[in-house]
Amino acid sequence: MSGQVKGNGARFKNNVKISERHGAGEWLAERVLLAVVLPLGLWVASTAFTLTGAGYDAMQDWFANRLNAGLLALTAVVFFGYVSVAWKVILEDYVPQPGTRKALVALLNLVFLVLAAASVFFIVRMALGSAPLPAGFGA
Repeated sequence: MSGQVKGNGARFKNNVKISERHGAGEWLAERVLLAVVLPLGLWVASTAFTLTGAGYDAMQDWFANRLNAGLLALTAVVFFGYVSVAWKVILEDYVPQPGTRKALVALLNLVFLVLAAASVFFIVRMALGSAPLPAGFGA
């Protein structure tokens, strides 16, 4: 028998309680986002290594390339999406109160959305050449 029902309505299989929620969609989303963010992260790391010590003009030229700016923006969006799903899973596993858990998930989703939007905004500003250096930097 695949799923025995006990007195309180809970289903068990081999004396182990079967999950009442369906997490297959989140599991798949987390794996797909991870599969996308890994090569993008390697690209960002290799780019950071090659641009180490480069001047402001070299960085400006790098950001002016639409492919570089687009891939960096995609990396930011996918990364924050992955982190959002991962933290949702962590909170669902370790925060027992449903109200607190929902509030924390909503707060973290808002934080990660703001971070992703800010990242894309500043990447676009750099790509358009409209982001001057902060005071005290440069020649």
